[in-house]
Order: sequence, then structure tokens, then C-alpha cells
Amino acid sequence: MRAIALGLSIALLGGAATAQGPANWTAPTEPFRIGGNLYYVGTAGLGAYLLTSPQGHVLIDGAMPTSAKMIEANIERLGFKPGDVKVLLNTHAHFDHAGGLAELKKDTGAKLYAAAGDRQALETGTYVGSEDVKAFDFAPVKVDHVLKDGEEVRLGSIVLTAHLTPGHSGGCTTWTFPVKIDGVERQALLYCSTSVAANRLVSKAKGPQYPGIVADYETTFAKLKTLQADVFLAPHAEQFGLAGKRAKLAAGEPNPFVDPGELQRTVAASEAAFRADLAKQQEAAR
Repeated sequence: MRAIALGLSIALLGGAATAQGPANWTAPTEPFRIGGNLYYVGTAGLGAYLLTSPQGHVLIDGAMPTSAKMIEANIERLGFKPGDVKVLLNTHAHFDHAGGLAELKKDTGAKLYAAAGDRQALETGTYVGSEDVKAFDFAPVKVDHVLKDGEEVRLGSIVLTAHLTPGHSGGCTTWTFPVKIDGVERQALLYCSTSVAANRLVSKAKGPQYPGIVADYETTFAKLKTLQADVFLAPHAEQFGLAGKRAKLAAGEPNPFVDPGELQRTVAASEAAFRADLAKQQEAAR
């Protein structure tokens, strides 16, 4: 397991190995409104997003295994009730984005919707293909509904569309939804991720992280190139310049989250990094 590729360190806490990322992954931060009914309720470094409606709310991602109570407190700081969260969604089933889902589900009573390709990871609390690396485990959580590609998730006025974009995980899901910013309806997109990170693309010893992973990445890059986003969001703060954008928003500048070119810039850079990683792994496997 190439832990360094995830920006992780492994520590022994209470005799058990646990994965630790950069300090901002677990650091608290003030929640804020991105625009319309869309709010940021995650940690300083890991995204969690709340979409609200009078009929109930949708929460996307659960950050680290220790993050659930922080996310719930952020929801309350914004004036909403965690108990009004009716649907839980996930970008991908890695411990730094799914780690808090089990506790959030228990505390809110919400239903969890996820793609079939991530169901095993979520329900076993493991990193598929590296189940032996116990540092990457998280609390297992039951999936209540298995999503299909293009499926709409509706709750009151909230409408999200699931785009299956596997590779980073087997069920990686990119979400699109409308959000009104400054009186204009915009298309928002929450990108799952297309980084290679700790994934084995090619390996003589263990084989790929999961069968068909390289083809999945290729299909995902092609799909993402067809999508449009006025507002680009991501699971990691640095993937979309969260700190700088929220500072500009607080200063009263035009909403910096509106950037129609950001998705394709991100995809192009990520695809180039993927091809470089693939070539390195292919060379190492010879």
C-alpha cells in the first residue's frame, strides 16, 4: 500500500493502526453557505455538503471516522437539525469520505444511497483490494438503496443526478444538481475524484486494485469531458481551492464558486497524472 500517495501516515493508537491524513482532514472549520440551499459542513480539508429543503435535507459525504459529530455540529450552527437529514450520499467509499457515515446514519435516521461498485466497501468498512491494510478500515454502514447511472435522487425541491465515474473507487459517484446563486440557477457538480492515489493499476504481485480499474478510469475521463458545471465542488479542499474561495466570498466579491471552466481544467490535469502513474506502474511490473 503506497500510503504516501494518499498523503497519509500510519499511527498506532490504543494498539490498533489507524490512518491519519494531513491535520486539516480532522481540523474543524466554520460551516458556510456556498449559495442557494447549498452549504459546506465538512472539516477544514474534507468536504461534506448539505442541501436543504422544507421537506428534509440531503448530506453528501461523512469525512473521517471521527468527523460525524463535527459535521452534525456544523449543521446545527447553520440553523438546521441533523434529524432533518433524510438522505445520505457518498462520493466514494474511502475512509476519509465514508468514515463518518455509519455514525451519521445512526444519529439522523437517514437512508444511505450508494453505487453497487462501492457497496462492498461501505458494508465491510474496508478499502477494496487492500482489505489487509487495517489502517484504512472504517465503521461499516448498510446501503439502503443501490444507485444506477443517471438516476435522480429527489427530496422536496432537491434534485440530484448520479453519474457513475469509477476508477478512484469501484463505485465512485459524481453528483450534479441545480443551485441558485445570486438569483441565477447554476449547474453544480460534486466531483468524485479521478486520482490514482493508493490504487494499483498494474501489479505483478497482487494484480490491479480491482478488475477493470484501468478501463474504468478511461471511461470516466471520457464521461467527465461531456459534463458541464458552473460550480465545481470536490471531496478535498485543495482540489478546488476552498480556502481562497470562501475568503473571497466572505469579502463580498462575486461568488468565486462560479467558474464554468474549472471542471475541465481539473479533468485534464488529472488525466495527465493518471497516464504518468499508469506508465510508471507498467514499467515497474515488467
